[in-house]
Amino acid sequence: MSELAPALGQIAVLVAALAVTVPFLGRYLAHVYTAPRHLAVERVTYRVLRVDPDADQHWRSYAMSVLGFSLVGVLFLYAFGRLQQHLPLSLGFAALPADGAWNTSVSFVTNTNWQWYSGEAALGHLMQMSGLTVQNFVSAGVGMCVAAAFARGLARAGGDARVGNFFADLVRTVLRVLLPVAAVAALLLVLLGAVQNLASNADMDTLGGATQVLTGGPVASQEAIKELGTNGGGFYNVNSAHPFENPTPLSNILEIYLLLLIPFAMAWAFGLIVRDRRQGVAVLTVMGLLLSLGVGLLTWAEMAGPGTAPQLAGAAMERKETRFGEAGSALFGAATTGTSTGAVNSMHDSLTAPGGGVTLFSMMLGEIAPGGVGSGLYGMLVLAILTVFLCGLMVGRTPEYLGKKIGQREIVLVAAYVLATPVLLLTGIAVAITAGGGLAGLQESGPHGLSEALYAVTSAANNNGSAFGGLTSGTPFWNTLLGVLMLFGRFLPMLLVLALAGRFAQQKQLPPSAGTLPTHRPLFVALLTGVALVVVGLTYVPVLALGPIAESLS
Repeated sequence: MSELAPALGQIAVLVAALAVTVPFLGRYLAHVYTAPRHLAVERVTYRVLRVDPDADQHWRSYAMSVLGFSLVGVLFLYAFGRLQQHLPLSLGFAALPADGAWNTSVSFVTNTNWQWYSGEAALGHLMQMSGLTVQNFVSAGVGMCVAAAFARGLARAGGDARVGNFFADLVRTVLRVLLPVAAVAALLLVLLGAVQNLASNADMDTLGGATQVLTGGPVASQEAIKELGTNGGGFYNVNSAHPFENPTPLSNILEIYLLLLIPFAMAWAFGLIVRDRRQGVAVLTVMGLLLSLGVGLLTWAEMAGPGTAPQLAGAAMERKETRFGEAGSALFGAATTGTSTGAVNSMHDSLTAPGGGVTLFSMMLGEIAPGGVGSGLYGMLVLAILTVFLCGLMVGRTPEYLGKKIGQREIVLVAAYVLATPVLLLTGIAVAITAGGGLAGLQESGPHGLSEALYAVTSAANNNGSAFGGLTSGTPFWNTLLGVLMLFGRFLPMLLVLALAGRFAQQKQLPPSAGTLPTHRPLFVALLTGVALVVVGLTYVPVLALGPIAESLS
């Protein structure tokens, strides 16, 4: 029990902080996406963008705005990487190779933030600030906008498939939510010891007589939005395991809090937008249950499971920071893979075999525990619609969710959403393990080698961005393959969600009847949790059996 005390203490602090702030931020988010008035600074931004913020968009126009805005981001960031050596504050770094610039631009625009490079050894300060950090804000904002549009589609009745204005949603998200919260978080990180400057690399003599290079930079400002926006791309190669990014156990808790804050708050906001707070609480409860399951299993695997027996004492501390220990590393690992963050404070390649399996399963779950900012909410809502449909089949009634009928067209969109990521993931791993370029990057053979490739493909297709740590991914093969998976893994589900939002916005809202399944009670919470686990289990258990499960049994 004494070994678990640090874990329980950290979890208690985190739960208390979220319990106090999530309802407040949820109410604020609901106001942001429903308020009719615009701030003065927002009106100026609209004039610069030449958009009418009060013009509601059809779901197709909303989707085209999402795709067009993101395409511009990819092109801009690609050019930034290719021309880096000609820009100020480049610190003498060369241009990124074509495949690397492609991977990086797609990675940060899709909110994946997969990094094939060492940040401190490849990118200058301007690229970090004006390229990557800017995308950390707007890519997170895009996910939140799509979730808000989906919530509006469920809340509106008898319309013409209009779900809001993308540019108004994005400007409000960035200016009213992400910028102010990230600014406060950055100041707190600086107070806790994170680095924030524009200094160039400095050489210093160590006590042993060697020379060590210290790299400074705008670290805290990028770290704050990296966690808050569930982005995950770090300033340094070892990410949040670096003392300049994450200096103390207190900063570690703060960063976990930041990456969980908005996904949980979005669920609370959803209940207010659809004018039934109980619906938001039900969704939030399922997210919390799934996250608790992940935290519990990963903590057990690293502190009390295989690899921590007396004869192997200390084995579970391999490639973990002593200032965090197993408890802080397991909590961070479960949170970062339960969301779409991808930040790490330990090397997942060195997790115990069951621990690595938990992180893989959390990503395969669709990252709905609680998921990314926005993407976690709409992913969970799609599963809620699937749950209602399955229950409707059992009792022979036309299924309804929040007064909206789920007919043939709606369930086709839901089925396509549920199948999209597994098709990308399983196709990607098949290509990776049958191609010479994929096998060449593996550090290990056997089940662990498969897990290395499977983790990379899973991280890309689910827009997570965390790495197992044993794969040499900075090659043309891996950069190209993972870039394609990230692109389709982000925008294909978004298009299906917006189409579904348009379908629901057109429908009239039906009053509840005696046979309507209540979607706010404990029974539905249990059903939704079960559907989420079963859908993932049926899809991925075979490939997991060849990787982490086989390694655990060997």
